[in-house]
Amino acid sequence: MASTADAAATGERRSVADAVGMVVLAACAAWSLITAAAHDGRPEGMLLAVLAVAAGYASGRILGALLPVAAPCAGAVAGLGLAIATPGPQISLQLGHTGATAALLTLSCGAACCAAWAARPPAVRLALRLLAAGIAGTAALLGSTTAFVTCTGVLLCSLAATRVRRRALGLTGLAAAAALVTGTTWAIGEHALPGGLTASLEGRLTEHRVLLWHDALRMARAHLELGVGPGRYGELSSTVAQSLLPDGKPHSAPLQQAAEQGLTGVALLAAAFCWVLYALSRSPRSTPIALTAGSALTAVAAIASIGNALSFMTVTAGAGLLAGLATARPLTAGEPDDPRTPVRRSGSRREP
Repeated sequence: MASTADAAATGERRSVADAVGMVVLAACAAWSLITAAAHDGRPEGMLLAVLAVAAGYASGRILGALLPVAAPCAGAVAGLGLAIATPGPQISLQLGHTGATAALLTLSCGAACCAAWAARPPAVRLALRLLAAGIAGTAALLGSTTAFVTCTGVLLCSLAATRVRRRALGLTGLAAAAALVTGTTWAIGEHALPGGLTASLEGRLTEHRVLLWHDALRMARAHLELGVGPGRYGELSSTVAQSLLPDGKPHSAPLQQAAEQGLTGVALLAAAFCWVLYALSRSPRSTPIALTAGSALTAVAAIASIGNALSFMTVTAGAGLLAGLATARPLTAGEPDDPRTPVRRSGSRREP
């Protein structure tokens, strides 16, 4: 009876998380249409991103329930292949493919680590962790320092996740890390950091990208409520007009939302990220899987704060897929339980 009550409570919490996600994604789509109507914008990009996240999440829930080990493993290999197929560094600095490559490799590493935690045989678990380490090595070979750092961080977080007793505390720390990166990006755009630190960060980010951020914040200040309209940043940015190979993006998801959809757009973007972490906190999967997926998605959020990663549907769909895989309830009993959760046997006795 206690087990049945626990299962019912878990199902109710998951239903609440799913309902919250539907509301948040619907609000993102609706707000893009409202701001587009107000300023004759083009909401297609935002609508496609919302659709990609929703489709990826639904697919992840289905595949994660049917194939809790094979599905994330296949996703990791597919993401690795897409990252390798992305155009090389010689043109990526202008076209924004560097962020997409880093995000895809990070998601692939997170999927491989989730598959390792879901696997029961020690040999399979070791092989999947070697796959995750291989993805980090591939990032180094491709010359993507950001991807190497984020993949290594995801791998280390995954290994350390077994020592975390309360997943909510770990996920709160991840949310704080994402907020710190976003706040730093905003501060650089506003020249709010000390001079020496600003110069150091601008040297790594390039002056061109910082100028794009300045333009985005200028638009945001002038249009706090509704922004300038989805897809209109490139038309109004003086830096984009002077670029040799413009892509019409500020290369920062939060700043693009602020410029094109106002503060409400930024709040909805933050709400979407918080919903994913909330869904992971209510996930029936083990705590290491939830924290591993959370660390990978947080790394992608950090990459999107300083790059153009979310402009690629492969990244948004991949993020939704990983979130769905990490929140699915497997139909089989093949996944080992959380290492800290005692196994309930027949009778009243509890054994480790």
